[in-house]
This record gives sequence, C-alpha cells and structure tokens, in this order.
Amino acid sequence: MRVTAQWIERIAGVAAGEWDALDSTGHPFIRHAFLAALEDTGCVGGDTGWSPRHLLLRDDASRLVGAVPAYEKQHSWGEFVFDWHWAQAYARLGLDYYPKLLAAIPFTPVTGPRLLLRDDAFPSARDALVRLLLDSARERAYPGVHVNFTMPADQDALAGGGFLRREDCRFLWRNAGYGDFDDFLARFRADKRKKLKRERRRVDEAGVTIETLAGEAVDSRLWTQVFAFSERTFLQHGNAHYLSADFFERVACAMPGAVLIKLARRSGRPVAAAIFLRSADTLFGRYWGAAESVDCLHFELCYYQGIDYCIRHGLAAFDPGTQGEHKLARGFEPTLTTSAHWLADARLRRAIERYLTDERAAVGRYRESCADHLPFHRSESA
Repeated sequence: MRVTAQWIERIAGVAAGEWDALDSTGHPFIRHAFLAALEDTGCVGGDTGWSPRHLLLRDDASRLVGAVPAYEKQHSWGEFVFDWHWAQAYARLGLDYYPKLLAAIPFTPVTGPRLLLRDDAFPSARDALVRLLLDSARERAYPGVHVNFTMPADQDALAGGGFLRREDCRFLWRNAGYGDFDDFLARFRADKRKKLKRERRRVDEAGVTIETLAGEAVDSRLWTQVFAFSERTFLQHGNAHYLSADFFERVACAMPGAVLIKLARRSGRPVAAAIFLRSADTLFGRYWGAAESVDCLHFELCYYQGIDYCIRHGLAAFDPGTQGEHKLARGFEPTLTTSAHWLADARLRRAIERYLTDERAAVGRYRESCADHLPFHRSESA
C-alpha cells in the first residue's frame, strides 16, 4: 500500500473528526480540541519555543490512518522528561542540541498514545510512523527525535526503529473496586489511616467546603479566579504559568465532561481550586492553587477529592501529577513511565545509551524502595 506523509504547522490543517478517529479511547490530551486550544491561545507557537510539526499519514485513498502530535523545540521547558544535561554535553562538543523534534503533549506529563492510528489501519502503519519521524529528522537535520510518556505498543515500535528507552517513576492510584473512601482506607495500617483521617478533618474544621464543578459550566469570571490560584503556585516557585485562563475555558467548552474543578470555599468565598481532566477510565490532576493557607488543603483538594471522585464514578485510575514521594503515604503506588530517544550523533548516542542503562537500574531500585513506604497492611506491601 502506498502511503503519503504530510507535516502540518497547525492542527487546524486536519479535520477534528479525522484526527479524533485515530484514538478510540478518547484520551483527553490528544483530542483535536485540546491541541487546537493550545495553538489558538498562544500557549504554543510564536516565540514559545514550541512550534507545531504534526505528522499525518494517509493511505492511497487519502484517508487519514495515522498521525503524531509533534513539535519543533528550541528548549526543553515544559516536557518533564529532563534532558538538560544531554544538551550541555552537546554544547561542550560544539554541537547543537536544538532544535529537536518532540512527539509529546505540551506541558502534560501523562502517559498516552503518541503514534496515533485508526483501529483498522494497515498492519505496518505504526512502524511507518516511526520511519517517517526518522526520515524527517534526517531531512531537516534535527539532532534528535524524542517521544515522551509512551504507551507499550508505541515504545516497542520505537525501539524497533532504533530509539533508546528511558524510564522514570511516577505515583498513581488504582481502583481495586472500592465501595467508598472508607473501603479504600480499610487497606491502610491503623496509624496511617488515622493520620489521613486527621488531615481530612483539619480541612473541615477550618470551615472549608468543597464543591465539584463541570468545566463547561464555569463562566469566564470564575475561570479567571481559578486560574489565578494556579498561577500563584507557579509564581511561588519562581516560574510563569505555561497556560492561560482562556485555554482552560476553551478546552472545557469544547470537551464537555472532560474538565472538572474542585473548588474550595471559606465563608462562601473561593479560596482554592484544583483542575482535573478525565477520560473514560482515568482522572488526571493538573493544576492547583490557593489564595490563603489552610492546613492539609492541598492534600484534600489534589489527592483525597480525586480518589473519592474515582470511587464514586467507577474510574480505574488517578494520575495526580508529577513528583511527590509524599503521595506514597496516601496510597499512590510507584509506577514506571517510559520515553524514547533517537540521537543523530553516534558518539553521544553511545554515551547516552550507557547512561540510560545505569539510570534504568537506579530507577528500578528506587521504585522497589518506594514500595516499602506504602501505607497498606504489610501483607499487601510485601
């Protein structure tokens, strides 16, 4: 079968229905509406260092059978698979590390499909996408191609194309068919269960009430306030927010049922909020912030409310976001994530391959050590 590759610089260059048909799971972050909102609100493109370079694969009937959401990157900000030291190694040898080609979702460290395919795509379509990524890298002289937060099928195809495997450890919650939050807590050792209940009680004793809002039902005024909470968190860490209130409002309106807010009020006033997205089976915690300090409110809004939501709605998993060994004590389990990397320079490729071998071993040891700190009964944690 003859196939045709096309690179587009705006997601608007492909019809939303065609693009979304490439993912039957409805993963929210690769939806056409999500990627379009990033571009339309200026979160990517322009001088952001994220230039869209989406790859389309069409068959001989001009039907879209595959695609890759990709970006030409001038830096490594907003990726959450950290390669700054690789860039430094290139610089020490007088080589350019940027611009690089990155297949990922901007500012979204969430595992998901990267080599998008129709369910009825021809058998070798996934391998064809890998070849096209490499062909583009060679034609455009990209120093490297990187595919972040990969699914197993994509990772296997990329490995077959010569990509190196990188691993990291995240903390995820999984639903074991719990009837309610107390059913989940029944797995905890008594001391750990008591501590968690005390944290939840402190929020209640502070006079804080929490409501769940559908993103599409939130007006511009409240979105501005919710975003300001989130932006405050970034500023406290010396960073500017990657996104905008306009972006969140657009995504929420374009994807009904996919965005929700946990809003905390005190004396009727909004004082904090956490923003989530969801798929059919998974909740994703994204951003949070507060206008005032309330003991344990971060744990309540970002973790316990999310767990309770998953139990009530029958979701299988909850990804609360990056970092945070403190999540272990709250029932989030260490889970491997993967990414794939191709480097054009043979010398640095060999060096990075040796580094990744050692890094994978260290990540494996770290994951095992984390399991010792889970709050569950010892018989479960063994």
